Parts: sequence; structure tokens; C-alpha cells
Amino acid sequence: MTCVQRIWIQLMIGAVLTGAIEANPPELKGKYKKPTINQRFFGADLAMVGNERDEYATNLASYAVKILRAKKGDQDTLDLTRQIIGLALHLSPRNKKSLVANAQLARGIMPELIACDYDPEVFARLLLTRGQLLEKRQGASNLLVARYLIALAATIDPRNEDAVYEAEVRRIDHGEISWVKLTDARP
Repeated sequence: MTCVQRIWIQLMIGAVLTGAIEANPPELKGKYKKPTINQRFFGADLAMVGNERDEYATNLASYAVKILRAKKGDQDTLDLTRQIIGLALHLSPRNKKSLVANAQLARGIMPELIACDYDPEVFARLLLTRGQLLEKRQGASNLLVARYLIALAATIDPRNEDAVYEAEVRRIDHGEISWVKLTDARP
């Protein structure tokens, strides 16, 4: 064995021992059902440009995979992941990270972590703020996406009093938010 091969083996062993490479990636403990998306739910009337939609979709997918891996693929987290990925795919139907995570989960494969631009607390504040801005623009799509973003903000960071308050006010005023529109579309 050459010196280079020995060094390479030592580096790989070190990476596995330190957790840089997962020897046994976590498996799903529940069943993932792909969101049924027949067409893009939010059209041109949504006050978000294409690049912004794509960035939100990537960060939503990243957060969904992160919590799924942290909770080791349990069923409740798989259900939340389905909602988040459903929203991501409606915002940007061809978003690579969302499509790949969705397809892998449907095959029972735990996706690899996706690089994220924000920590969960910062992402929750961003979702809350973007939701509030969408509400000011009026229009059915803007109001609906606003509710989803604000509800997610409260879910992502339940210690964020502003997000929880805003989500609860909307629940009182408009009832529970239904994710069925995003996850179980009818033809």
C-alpha cells in the first residue's frame, strides 16, 4: 500500500468517525406520500417574481429535509415535510432541490441535507415578513400564500411571539388553514 493510499484511508476513517460522512444514513420511519400537483396553484397574479419563488422553494425544501433528518424520519415530520414541499413546488414547480427531495422521499430515501441560506429562526422571521407584505398586495393568491408563510413561520419558530400571534389571529379570523389545496389537488 502506498503512502497516498494510507493517507486516503485514514482521512476516510476520520471523516466517518467525526460524522462528516454518514456511515448509515437515517431511514424513514413513516410513509411519505408525494403531494398531488396537477398544475401550478399560484399564477402570475402572485406578487413574487420567478427568482424569488425559486429561492423560497429551495429554502423551504432545505428546512423540510433538515427537520426530517433531525426527527429521524418520523411520520409527523413526514406529513409536515409534505406540506412544505407542496408549497415549494407550487411556488416553483421546477425547483431542483424540491423536486429531488420529493422524488427521493417518495422512494423511501432520506435526502441529503440541502445548503440553506438561513438559520430556522431567521427563516421564520423572513417568512413572517414576506407573508405580511403579500397581504398588503391583496388578491386571492397573495392572501393565501401569506397565510401559508405566516403559519409556517409560527411552526418553524414557535418561540417567535410575533409569528405565533399573527398565525393565531388569522386562524381566529379565517379558520384553520387547509394544506389540502397544496398537497391533494384534484384533476
